[in-house]
Amino acid sequence: MPNKSGSGAAQEVFELGKTIFYALLIAFVLRVVLFQPFTIPSESMEPTLLKGDYLIVSKFAYGWSRHSIPFNPPLAQGRLLGHSPKRGDIIVFKLPRDGKTDYIKRLIGLPGDRIQVTHGHLQINGQPVQREMQPPSQEDDAGSASIASFKETLPGGKTFTTNSFGPDGLADNTGVYTVPQGCFFMMGDNRDNSLDSRFDPGDAPPGQASCPWNHDVDKFMPSDLGVGFVPAEDLVGRADIILFSWRPGVSVIKPWTWFTTARWNRFFHLLG
Repeated sequence: MPNKSGSGAAQEVFELGKTIFYALLIAFVLRVVLFQPFTIPSESMEPTLLKGDYLIVSKFAYGWSRHSIPFNPPLAQGRLLGHSPKRGDIIVFKLPRDGKTDYIKRLIGLPGDRIQVTHGHLQINGQPVQREMQPPSQEDDAGSASIASFKETLPGGKTFTTNSFGPDGLADNTGVYTVPQGCFFMMGDNRDNSLDSRFDPGDAPPGQASCPWNHDVDKFMPSDLGVGFVPAEDLVGRADIILFSWRPGVSVIKPWTWFTTARWNRFFHLLG
């Protein structure tokens, strides 16, 4: 006689496997097409984003490229259903010189713009960006060190707060960067603690998408490798919401730290 119990067990295993497969497939499609989680690894976007913030990044905001797919397969260049980003957007992108490392910065310069920093004051197309001094702040969890803060308003109306250690840091006095077509200029809100488009990216590997670097500004900048101009293809998505946030000290194996280190006021915080 046939073993009905064995057949039933095999059917249950098959159904379980099918359920897991569909769940993974749905998660993969959501990850590729709609959203991507991203954890802030550094202080370069303070005070807007803090180390330990857990973000949701909208991948459909700018359309899709090969960087929308995990592991960045060598597919055709360009974007599918591409949309132009707006000045002031907070964007996750692939580091142009390697095409793999995720970076997050604010979009400051659009194609054709002329960007310059003079004594820490950002200028776009020859006009100083409107800014107002704010009460001194401090880097998150950095103790009592006082940091100058400014509320900046970009052309187009986007307003946000930046940090500055002073007017004469490494990237506080630059030459003029002219943003090439198809490229963007990114900066961190923590202006003196951000390796961004103000710094020479060096030479891109053969075949790696890149934007031409304006070598006329090299003499103004340190030789540390930076981001340079960011090609449109390298945009991953727009940061839309801080889902969760924890201070240093949180541990997966210590559940009580999930509560004691939580920054509750940053949970489910929309990024305008």
